[in-house]
Amino acid sequence: METLALLGGPKAKTVPYGTGKRFGVEELEHLKEALEQNTLFYWNGKKTKQFREKFAAMYGMPFCSTASSGTAAIHTALAVAGVAPGDEVITSPITDMGSIIGIALQGAVPVFADVDPNTYNMASASIEARISKKTKVIEVVHLAGNPADMDSINAIAQKYGLKVVEDCAQSYLSYYKGKLAGTLGDISAFSLNDFKHISAGDGGMCLLSTEEDYIRATRFADKNYNRFGGNMRDVPFVAPNYRITELQSAVGLAQLERLEGICQKRGHYGDGLSAGIKDLPGIAAHKVEEGNKSSYWFYMFRVDAQAAGVSRDKFLEALIAEGVLGQPGYIPCCVYEYEAFRKHGYGKGSCPVAEKVLETAIRLPVSEFYTERDMQETVAAIRKVSAYVKER
Repeated sequence: METLALLGGPKAKTVPYGTGKRFGVEELEHLKEALEQNTLFYWNGKKTKQFREKFAAMYGMPFCSTASSGTAAIHTALAVAGVAPGDEVITSPITDMGSIIGIALQGAVPVFADVDPNTYNMASASIEARISKKTKVIEVVHLAGNPADMDSINAIAQKYGLKVVEDCAQSYLSYYKGKLAGTLGDISAFSLNDFKHISAGDGGMCLLSTEEDYIRATRFADKNYNRFGGNMRDVPFVAPNYRITELQSAVGLAQLERLEGICQKRGHYGDGLSAGIKDLPGIAAHKVEEGNKSSYWFYMFRVDAQAAGVSRDKFLEALIAEGVLGQPGYIPCCVYEYEAFRKHGYGKGSCPVAEKVLETAIRLPVSEFYTERDMQETVAAIRKVSAYVKER
């Protein structure tokens, strides 16, 4: 039995994780073309139009609208879905605030459904249990690139006459039963934030099925101005300025060329981690349901302290000493435990499974620049720590 690095033994991770450059000559060429237009306004230039068309075609969808961020795209999607003051939107408690801000800005109320303990996505039974007469939308977060159970969710939505908005900020080119996440609900939203699979610094997109929704989304993100004909400044209601720029779209166009390769590499790495640790006692790999495909924005596994023989925090401490990059959970606690929500009556105990997930999970970063050796050494480190604590 190898001695843990924490106790003076050799590290399992012997080389630094792979790195690389995200941007290159392709981005520079598109940026040059954007600047040579002598306009950076999305409606007058060509880059945003090209980006919309290219992204919609990649997903086989008829329409794509753009926004200034992923948060703005989700807000736009909720507005197009008809969310209004007093409505309720059911969503996940394990997510970024970007999933929640649009709900609040529409004057609606977020309602949090509990999650599956292994996929970390919303559980259908919990969603249905939270439906009330005020429910308007189910906002599905495909966490970490892992597609949620869309058949069950869509069946619930149809049963109760609800709209489904897919939050795909973390789930580029993820597949649910052979179909792309982002094409399975009524509207979907994506992010070009610098920490996502692809980046334009910031930016966002919505995929839409109808021209009517496309026009509504485009207007909502542009102060509700009507650039489709008629009186542009005949504004029926106030809407935000969420306009993307030609510079963001120019970078986004170049990034789309890399997207498939990025997701393939991340998928291979994440699946490899699962295959390497799936048999360890007390360790629950990041579950991707059979027939689905994750693009792993991150990888998260859980530690059952009793079965593993060690707490999550002690396991993580030993893992980091082995040279592995990791952190406890994804976010420190469920979103509803944040101060902003506690003031409105939310609190601990609302989603016990989600709380348990965050208390027992270890998050590992995933990058398209990571190598086979990175994967193998990360697996070796997890196995080394697991074996040591089981023998103690």
